[in-house]
Amino acid sequence: MRTVIQRVTSASVTVDGKTVGSIGRGFLILAGFTDGDTEADCIRIAKKIGGLRIFSDENDKINLSLSDVGGEVLCISQFTLYADCSHGNRPSFIKAARPETAEPLYEFFCKELEKYVHTERGIFGADMKVSLLNDGPFTVIVE
Repeated sequence: MRTVIQRVTSASVTVDGKTVGSIGRGFLILAGFTDGDTEADCIRIAKKIGGLRIFSDENDKINLSLSDVGGEVLCISQFTLYADCSHGNRPSFIKAARPETAEPLYEFFCKELEKYVHTERGIFGADMKVSLLNDGPFTVIVE
């Protein structure tokens, strides 16, 4: 499991011109899954993200978590996080989990995130348009 976390001041996702998820201050999370990923991986990473301290405190030190700042999460499924670009110019996605494996893990992961913070989500497998205002920019990868 691979996640890319962007600290944002706002983010939203639309499908067919309709907003299906929107947050203010918080994290935009792109989540990708590979074969062998389990619910235990989702639990571990959700817990890590719930406690991740990447917001500035009153002394401008990176010391505050989502709960400390009243933040939210927008989680988007992203199979392209497992793109292999090592051969040729067209990425291979063979390392990405098949939809029948990835979708239940994505749904489980979002439910785990909800234990820590309000979580909005995209629609698995849909053609999504994601908008965000990156804060910093501050981007981290958690695997």
